[in-house]
Amino acid sequence: MTILQVDHVSFSYGADTVFEDVSFTMALGERLALVAPNGQGKSTLLKLIVGELTPDEGRVLVPKGTRVGYLHQSHEPDPSGTVLDALLATFVEAREARHRLTAAEEAAASGTDEALERLAAAQDRFARTGADAIEREVSAIAHQVRFSDQDLHRAVSSLSGGERGRLQLAVVLAAKPDLLLLDEPTNHLDLETVYWLEGFLRAYRGAVIVVSHDRAFLDATCPRTAELGMFSFRDYALKYSAYVIARDEDLERERKAVMEQRDFIAKTEEYIRRNLAGQNTKIAQGRRKMLEKLERLDNPDDIWASARKLGMRFAQARRTGDIVFEAKGLRAERGGRVLFDGVDVLVKRLDRVAIVGPNGAGKSTLLKLLAAQGWPEDKGEVRQGTNLDVGYFDQHLESLDPEKSCVEIIRGVRPDMVVDAVRQYLARFRFYGDDPFRAVKSLSGGERTRLALAKLLLVPRNVLLLDEPTNHLDIPACEILEEALAHFEGTVLLVSHDRYFLERVATRLVHLDNGKVTLYSGSWSDYVSHREKLEAQARELEAARAPKTVKGAAEAPKAAPKGRESYEDAKRKAREAEKRARRVAELEKLIADGEQKLESLRTQLRDAPGSDWEKIAELAEKEQEMVRRVDGYTEEWLRLSEESSS
Repeated sequence: MTILQVDHVSFSYGADTVFEDVSFTMALGERLALVAPNGQGKSTLLKLIVGELTPDEGRVLVPKGTRVGYLHQSHEPDPSGTVLDALLATFVEAREARHRLTAAEEAAASGTDEALERLAAAQDRFARTGADAIEREVSAIAHQVRFSDQDLHRAVSSLSGGERGRLQLAVVLAAKPDLLLLDEPTNHLDLETVYWLEGFLRAYRGAVIVVSHDRAFLDATCPRTAELGMFSFRDYALKYSAYVIARDEDLERERKAVMEQRDFIAKTEEYIRRNLAGQNTKIAQGRRKMLEKLERLDNPDDIWASARKLGMRFAQARRTGDIVFEAKGLRAERGGRVLFDGVDVLVKRLDRVAIVGPNGAGKSTLLKLLAAQGWPEDKGEVRQGTNLDVGYFDQHLESLDPEKSCVEIIRGVRPDMVVDAVRQYLARFRFYGDDPFRAVKSLSGGERTRLALAKLLLVPRNVLLLDEPTNHLDIPACEILEEALAHFEGTVLLVSHDRYFLERVATRLVHLDNGKVTLYSGSWSDYVSHREKLEAQARELEAARAPKTVKGAAEAPKAAPKGRESYEDAKRKAREAEKRARRVAELEKLIADGEQKLESLRTQLRDAPGSDWEKIAELAEKEQEMVRRVDGYTEEWLRLSEESSS
């Protein structure tokens, strides 16, 4: 069933064309990754689909009654009410029933008959509207994006920016729209939550369009990729990593076709020039008419080419000592909660160390302690090595004064640079024309990140501390940063949730969780493999410790492994549950058939002549064999049914 049709849509902001002639359709169950560099119009296209903008040409068709959910990149939920109120925003009747019940419960404290009657009525309405089931469902989604039961009763206005982003995602998912539009859904999510979201979207029954720069997330969720260009729209039934290869092949083939056509035109024009006045005049005239009717091919629209023009190079710096950081007994407490205690970290020259873990575990805090930017009450000792020229990238970009222009930001570090030199330098970071004179507060997230990186690269560095450096960067910029860091002749410590980035840059990992610090040597994929092996061993150990069951009795439910289960675990369990359900249905048929055969055998036994002992013995043996089979089927059915309900 088609749930969305975008039909020859074009859009411009004034005289500036954003895109032209975009057409595609979406059916229920399809998941599409919409990709393009920053500023190419991805968010604009989503706004056209939901009706926030009107196309200059073409139309967007969504069937009447279709529920559309849209996660804006701005992440601003309604600040009024509680977290639970926000989650119930689309469930008006359930939300009203909850408010009535809460008010009735408070009034019932008086103990009057009238108040108690009002409470009973409110409870009845709460049950009739199914509000309890709805609350359980939306609360389960909220828990997955790291909101506790206590958080559900917090005022939305009290939430941090990251918490509001996670809440807005939960609100959109809880509404279960038929068409789900997600603009950068992994912002503010830690890796465990990203894994959960990947599994959620793979199982989603509606249509999904995802805009994201997280390449691993796109690969995991979307089997279809569409590239939005100003004059082209390429649609591939491939995940992102396969699309990249197919697209390059298409571009090469299209460029070759253009060159071949130009060569053909040049040869034909030469033939016409030589023969127009000679014996072959008619042939030449015919070829000239053919050229006039020929549809000329243009060079293919390569939207990533200009985005890759990012001159990110690290200047040569002096050599550090072999030991860069030696930290002992680090302890940090924030908001009355101990993030970590007794942490020892040794960082050597040329190390590439990634700090990973859930949100709130203290990753950025640990990085700041190493950069000597911790709080006075933090404990422990950090000894820095010799000849360190440290560059620190703050994910909140607090070093950028929002009132200053890009030129002023750069000259604040290098006052010796004249304005023209600053403009040339900023052009390496895709700031063209009058962009260098814009105030920081007018820049997009991606532009601010590029400006912060430009500021970081102004002076030679031999140690880089990077806190979420790929936030807001588009895919080409991420790839260029990865390449630059791969050739950086210094030491890198970073915090990131970008798995592609971690895989290409990190050679060691520090995992923080619940105050526990674990060190791993190797790449991100090595770390993931190691974690999966540990989880498998934990499951085996738990299974070995589980009490054995007597044959025919229900097996005790297995204890869940400690920690959050990976998506692969959830997928395996889903497959096992599906297999178990198929077997239960099969057993029910076998039991029914067996009982029919038993009834037939017993009828034959009753009707058999008493003198035919051989026949009676044969029938009795068959009847006993069938009894054993039916008992076995029934025993297996009972066991599997109890496992399914546990």
